[in-house]
Amino acid sequence: MAVAPTAAAAHHWSFSVFAVLLLPGALRAFLPALIGRSALAMGGLALLLAVQESTGSYTQAGFATAAFGIANVVAAPWRARAVDRAGQRIALNTMATGQASGFTALAFLARAEGVADVWFSVLSAVIGLTSPPLGAAMRTIWASITTPGDQRTKAFSIDAVAEDLLFVGGPVVITAVIVVSSPSTGLWVTAAAVSLGTAAMTSSASSGALRGTGGSVARGDRPLRRPGFVRVLVVILGVGGVLGAAEIAAPAIAAQHDAVAASGWLLAAFAGGSALGGLLYGHLNLKGGIGERLFALCVSMGLASVLVSRLDALVLFGACLALVGFFLAPCLITGYLIADTIVPETSRTEASTWINTSLNLGASLAAAGAGIIIDRSGVWPALLLVGVIALALAPAVPVTQLRKARAPAVHSPDHCEQG
Repeated sequence: MAVAPTAAAAHHWSFSVFAVLLLPGALRAFLPALIGRSALAMGGLALLLAVQESTGSYTQAGFATAAFGIANVVAAPWRARAVDRAGQRIALNTMATGQASGFTALAFLARAEGVADVWFSVLSAVIGLTSPPLGAAMRTIWASITTPGDQRTKAFSIDAVAEDLLFVGGPVVITAVIVVSSPSTGLWVTAAAVSLGTAAMTSSASSGALRGTGGSVARGDRPLRRPGFVRVLVVILGVGGVLGAAEIAAPAIAAQHDAVAASGWLLAAFAGGSALGGLLYGHLNLKGGIGERLFALCVSMGLASVLVSRLDALVLFGACLALVGFFLAPCLITGYLIADTIVPETSRTEASTWINTSLNLGASLAAAGAGIIIDRSGVWPALLLVGVIALALAPAVPVTQLRKARAPAVHSPDHCEQG
């Protein structure tokens, strides 16, 4: 059983973002949650390679990947709502079982002969529909075991950084598995990760305590009906746009320099910048209002995108791409904190999921648009455009409404956090 840190120990660790890992029950839920969340980081690539190997067609693999991604995004808010109502153990384990079954079925299908191509897309859609919202669920756990303010900011920071690192390391790990075995094995590994990680996370006391509302949530308590929440989603949409354009621009500019192998390093620089930004954000004692914070971060990210659009040298481009990424995790962390501030506890999982959904939607739209622009006009107009859009959307932050809401407390030298 985890032991609560003493007041002296809490004060000693107050300077560190890692202090929250000492909280009772934190690691017991967080570590298996990371295992379960790694399935999303690995699953897309494993799915694509398995379908491509089976059909011999990147077109079919692309259709399957699109079916997976679209189904995942479309169903995300409803899955999260189910978690808020039924509780984490019932809802998450049901979804994880469905997704693991989908990955396993796809693995067998990929080894079979004479299978109609449409079934790959159908199963991929099932896998996307049943993806358990482990990230949002873990943030709900963090909210339940931390107090508002400095401590919760640290918790969301370490969570965001860990998720960034998962999406850096996940593809590397699953690629290694596939190289030494087969794409089908990659799908089985992904199925094991989501089922075992989810089961271990939901068996923790902190997850089990979140039993759900047991019924419908009042209409006024739903995230989209909370004053200012939709405006926050609009701002996060712009953040996602920068993310999506950067992911397309990095390999494009590497190809322009005849250095395709540098694509991975450029994307790693972007992810590394985000991880560093998230860690620093968790350490800082920020006194400004949470609305002003989100505005400043989004403006900074937009300006960084405009700056990188003017660079052509590969090394400078990579360095400034890291600067763009530096603001990604802090923007998301602030979005999660705002959701936690203005949305009732009964809808926290759904609210956190809406933040992710808005980010992913912005990234998807920007990736599609950036591809067209890059083909016609080059890399710089794409990054310039998304930077300008992010700047244009930043004023949508509901600063006045957030000042009236329960704001995160300012750090006190006598406590690890304030409520």
